[in-house]
This record gives sequence, structure tokens and C-alpha cells, in this order.
Amino acid sequence: EWLDVRCRGVRNASAYILVYDICCVDSFEYVKMIRQQIVENREGSSSSSSSSSSSSEVPILVVGSKRDLQRQRFMPRRGVSVLVKKTWKCGYVECSAKFNWHVVLLFKELLGSAVARGMRQNHTSIRLQGALQRNRCTLM
Repeated sequence: EWLDVRCRGVRNASAYILVYDICCVDSFEYVKMIRQQIVENREGSSSSSSSSSSSSEVPILVVGSKRDLQRQRFMPRRGVSVLVKKTWKCGYVECSAKFNWHVVLLFKELLGSAVARGMRQNHTSIRLQGALQRNRCTLM
């Protein structure tokens, strides 16, 4: 469980990237748990504050890492993709940091989702424009 101080950061984030190892079922289970905590904490904050976004309005991108080792994966790509996209309503990308496959794509996907959702809410798009300035983006 996260401490209250850490939850404040979770509630105020404009977007999330949750990364797991496609060869390790434990890392995927951990991402499931973190995503659930994000949803619960954001729902809790949106019910107490009308200015907060609901969890469905904040982009969450699930990233399968180590795509170069896809023969060792614990579950077929399609199965994970369907679960993440249809059940969780999150974006899904697979990449390989080792070979730099789709690394830039995952940030483009996340930023595109955040900007698209931000157009519905002016304050979010303003925050994202500020995040694009040098030294304004925070990664946890």
C-alpha cells in the first residue's frame, strides 16, 4: 500500500506509464496491483474534489518491455493487449530498450492520449503544455 504522501502524487498526475517484463508474470501482476491502486486513489480524490479528473479521464499506458525476448513471454501478446485495452481501458505498447524498439512511440502514445483528453478539460492541456517545457516533466 502507498502512504498518503505518495497517493497525493498519484492523484495529481496527468498520465501514467506502467512497465512490466513480458517474460515475467510477477511483474505483470505488480502492474495490475499498481493500476488498481491508481484507479482507487483517483476515484477517492474525485469524489472529494470536483476539480479532480476521474481515473477514466487520465491516460494510463501499460508497456510490455523486453520485446526482443518475445519467445520467452508468459502470455501471448494478443491476450495481454485485449485485457489491457478492453477490460482496463488503457493504452498498450510493447518495446525493447535494448534495441530501442518503440521507445519513442510509447511516449508519443501517452502524450497523444493526454492531449486528446486535455482538450476536453482546459486545465489539463495547460498543465501538459507546461510539462513540455524543459525540466517541467516529472517521472516517478
